[in-house]
Amino acid sequence: MKKQQKYLLLLLLVLLITIFVSIYLGSVKIDYLVTTKFLINRISQKQIYTENWNSGIETILLNIRIPRILMAGLSGAALSIVGVLMQTLTKNPLAEPFILGISSGASAGAVSVIIFGLLPFFGRNAVSVGAFIGAFLAIIIVMLLTGKTQNSIKLILLGVGVSAFFNAITTLVIYMAKNDLQMKSAVFWMLGSLAVTEWSSLILPTILLLMLLVVSFFISKELDILLLGDNTAVQLGLNTTAVKLILIIFSSLLIGIIVSICGIIGFVGLIIPHITRKLVGNKHRVLIPFSMLIGSIFLIWADNIARTCFSPEELPIGIISSFLGAPFLIWIVLKNYKFGDSNDRS
Repeated sequence: MKKQQKYLLLLLLVLLITIFVSIYLGSVKIDYLVTTKFLINRISQKQIYTENWNSGIETILLNIRIPRILMAGLSGAALSIVGVLMQTLTKNPLAEPFILGISSGASAGAVSVIIFGLLPFFGRNAVSVGAFIGAFLAIIIVMLLTGKTQNSIKLILLGVGVSAFFNAITTLVIYMAKNDLQMKSAVFWMLGSLAVTEWSSLILPTILLLMLLVVSFFISKELDILLLGDNTAVQLGLNTTAVKLILIIFSSLLIGIIVSICGIIGFVGLIIPHITRKLVGNKHRVLIPFSMLIGSIFLIWADNIARTCFSPEELPIGIISSFLGAPFLIWIVLKNYKFGDSNDRS
């Protein structure tokens, strides 16, 4: 256990270094010395160095880069923990928000609100609420269709079907857009991007992520029992329906919020839980925090690639994650990966 705690602290250190290094990267070239002086002044809350740089530089660093990097980390952690939970609930190694169509459902809900102006009584939160409704519908449909099967191929096919259905809705809604601005705003949800992140965007996903983390830790033993199968879990006195409903609601809320801010970012919830299980095993009290940290680091670097490799142009981060995730999915299927086949290391 002490060894795992050391590795967890090491990952946390790697995450902090990743965040710090990422601030120096971007399509706009800013002198490294200026960036360092700015960060020292901000972190110390003192004017150690004379602020003789352009105010535009401060705007780029403080209001664009830093919120974006933090959102990448939050999104990576959120997609990873939901991926872990979906795989546990379905007892299937290929379950994750993108493959199951949950992200597509959230996208359809968000785009519908944008184009048709639905849910006006929710104000600025209307898009997030629409995304949650879409994500919740998608996950309920998949779980009802899947039933108790643990067949990976069936799950993929059902996920493809649900995803195609909601993508069709999204495309239809975009086609009905009244102007180019609406269309461009809607297409964003299908590609995934962190470009519009603001400080205010971080509040709700942070709260929901912490809530889901606390709930997951509180029922971590129940999650371990769920891996044994629903029948065994019921015999051991576990209320599987209540556990699943709680996790579905929280997961749908979190994915809905993430998609409403960042659009669809695929395969993170597939790649990260698999890598983490190979490293630390299947005990959720260990698996979840490791997955979140690795997911954060992964998505921050994916976003760094998206915003620097084709500078000054920017790639949607969804393209980067899909480019890395699709081969991983193929590898899992070809290897006929069995859920929970890694040894627990406690």
